[in-house]
Amino acid sequence: MSEKLLMKGNEVIAEAALRAGCRHYFGYPITPQTEVAHYMAKKMEQIGGVFVQAESEVAAINMVYGAASTGKRVMTSSSSPGISLKQEGISYSACAELPMVIVDVVRCGPGLGGILPAQCDYFQIVKGGGHGDYNLVVFAPSSIQELYELVVHAFNVADQYRNPVVILGDGYLGQMMEAVEFKDEEVINKVEKPWATVGTNMEREHNVITSIYIEADVLEAHNNKLQAKYRAIEANETMVEEFNCEGADVIVTAYGTVARIVKNVIKDAAKEGIKVGLIRPITLWPFPKASFEKYAETPKGFLCVEMSAGQMVEDVRLAINGKNSVDFHGRTGGNVPSQKDIMAIVREIAARK
Repeated sequence: MSEKLLMKGNEVIAEAALRAGCRHYFGYPITPQTEVAHYMAKKMEQIGGVFVQAESEVAAINMVYGAASTGKRVMTSSSSPGISLKQEGISYSACAELPMVIVDVVRCGPGLGGILPAQCDYFQIVKGGGHGDYNLVVFAPSSIQELYELVVHAFNVADQYRNPVVILGDGYLGQMMEAVEFKDEEVINKVEKPWATVGTNMEREHNVITSIYIEADVLEAHNNKLQAKYRAIEANETMVEEFNCEGADVIVTAYGTVARIVKNVIKDAAKEGIKVGLIRPITLWPFPKASFEKYAETPKGFLCVEMSAGQMVEDVRLAINGKNSVDFHGRTGGNVPSQKDIMAIVREIAARK
């Protein structure tokens, strides 16, 4: 039988990674995700894995690069300013086509900001905070159960496409406790890794993992290869929840913790005779453009709600492509959009002619 436990989100991240076959973790403590490292430090010693608290976030991501080069399942975790420091290494890893899982439990900024939850890392994660033309697969869970399932899935996707994958959650998701049902056995994709640097035994040419291509045409060919891979990911890995959207008066879009608040707004609105739908991107990249295109002309207007000054809203407006209005409501500094405030905007949109 599967087991159901009451656990904190950060600990579920670590437990899910272990169940997915991760035996190498490199990181540096930072609020509000430090429990991930604490859990890994304890468990890796028990199961014969590798845990290293690096001297910095820069060191940690480069240790991940090295371990991933050998074909091992490897993970790091951090929070917003720590992720900023990792960006160069993440760009290197994307270019070198190294599978890895990176966890970002977001806190408010800019700068060191504060330790309260936020969603202000959308740009640096979804748009590629490092240099160059690359994409990260980005999962945005909204519950502890989904967090567990998406962490396991992230390792499979990373291996399948040889690409870094990010779990993007706000500090609430990392710190909250919910019941989570673990499977008896995880589905782990066994992917051959002939590219890995595991030694040749004098039987083949050396494998070289690199992110530098000096000749322009060689680098362009590599970029074209990466872009073809990203198009395949867009075609096959986009995930979205569409809820109550058919015939909706207003469609709200949100991800992560905020989407949970919106579902309560939907109940409140129904009592007033207003039908509200929800489009919840589960993959922030690839972004579920097709869902917005499908419902672009259905409601009187769209509302994007975020714990930021407005970041995902840009992708929503691009997906709607001028076919409807897109309002925005955001809170910053660690504040959370309230049901009351969201409902007030929903009423205003629903009253439009």
